[in-house]
Amino acid sequence: MLAVVSGSLLLCGTDLTVLHVAVPRMSRELEPSPAQLLWIVDVYSLTLAALLVTCGTLGDRIGRRRMVLSGFFTFGLASTACAFSATTAQLIAARAALGVGAAMIMASTVAIIRVVFTDDRERAVAIGIWTAAHSVGATIGPLVGGIVTEKWGWGAVFLINVPVIVVILAVGAKVIPESRNPLPRRWDVASVALSVTGLAGVVYALKQAGEHAGVDGVILATAAGGALLLFVFVRRQRRIPEPLLDFSLFHERRFTTATLCVIGCFGSYVALLFFLTQWLQQVGGYSPLRAGLALMPLAGANAVGAVTAPWAANRWGNRWALTAALGLFAAAMAVIALTGDTGRYGALLVPLLCAGYGAGIVMTLGADSIMSAAQPERSGEAAAIQETSFELGSGLGVAVLGTVLTAAYRTGLPSVPGLGGDERATAEKSYAAVEELAPHLPARTADALLQAGRHAYDRGFTAVTTIAALGLAGTALLAALMLRPRPADE
Repeated sequence: MLAVVSGSLLLCGTDLTVLHVAVPRMSRELEPSPAQLLWIVDVYSLTLAALLVTCGTLGDRIGRRRMVLSGFFTFGLASTACAFSATTAQLIAARAALGVGAAMIMASTVAIIRVVFTDDRERAVAIGIWTAAHSVGATIGPLVGGIVTEKWGWGAVFLINVPVIVVILAVGAKVIPESRNPLPRRWDVASVALSVTGLAGVVYALKQAGEHAGVDGVILATAAGGALLLFVFVRRQRRIPEPLLDFSLFHERRFTTATLCVIGCFGSYVALLFFLTQWLQQVGGYSPLRAGLALMPLAGANAVGAVTAPWAANRWGNRWALTAALGLFAAAMAVIALTGDTGRYGALLVPLLCAGYGAGIVMTLGADSIMSAAQPERSGEAAAIQETSFELGSGLGVAVLGTVLTAAYRTGLPSVPGLGGDERATAEKSYAAVEELAPHLPARTADALLQAGRHAYDRGFTAVTTIAALGLAGTALLAALMLRPRPADE
């Protein structure tokens, strides 16, 4: 049973990062706008974050086995739809459906583990394996994506899910026991609608602002509407007797701080994976496989950091280990930003190792700090927020930093002699658009445009890593100041 639920989490983790390496080839075929490209990448994690707690509550009511098997089926069907998407809109919708399936799987499998493994020690080991499976999937995603994309094309990164899901579905139907909560919480549809539409509105406005290099009335209205819906959502959670998310947990400063550390760290880590992958292929000329291999030191160091995090916590305590790891991650991002010539992979190797190692420690100790800051009787609600924070960090990291990169690229594209106004507008969309446009231009103009595009993407990547470094440094300071133990614990 544990092998089945852990295998499903491996797939969920893999789908978080497997598309990163396939994006350049997919972009050349579907030609998405910069905002659409960001939706393709992060709609999966945003949907997963928005529905994780909801699916857990629904599984408590209708049966966790039924929910997880339905999740397997949805995940497999959505994977097939992603693979055969012929338009950008179809792929975005299919990726959102993939997030729905992943939310059904993740929310139900952790509840099943808690029911099946009644011994505290066995349950801790099982949850550790379950969590590690998701991390391993996210780690190997770029490499798997590189191998599959190079051999069979971008759609194949989704098709590899299907045979695995068929096996998991067949075995899971036999070995996963049914369980329900005898006193389930009320399923609050209004809260679900408020959180999903509010988050979508804010993220949409962010991406549109980046694509259009500014804001207009529609963007401002969308952002304000989304923010208002999120405000109403939070107010509702504080007033109803059975909230979707228990915001009273955030009254504990250590809980709030640890959650912010996880969101900031995981958002920066996934954004680094995504944007570095794009640079290596589009500007550096790497093949998908070579780009996937180039990211393995980052992913490997992340795994080492996760494994050695308990040792660091035992030696220095969670507070200072988290602070130091966030500082290391921030310093690594600053070095990447200052390197300038990101085409020299050798210059990036050491900061990538440091970034991965620091992020691995933060992810592990941040999750532990979230759980330890909550009262034991509220561990279920704390776990729900912990799981949501990782997925929300992933989605927001790509959305926010992607908006920064898009705006920096557009404003940083130098003038190119011989390039017409319409051609300039096309080139400002993305570096992929530059590659598509260049073959149709005179040789001298094409060479100048490609060089200008590389310069603009370098500028955008530098802006992303600089802002991430500053954000991580601020988070490190926050951890140092706010993760002090309570007087009773000292």
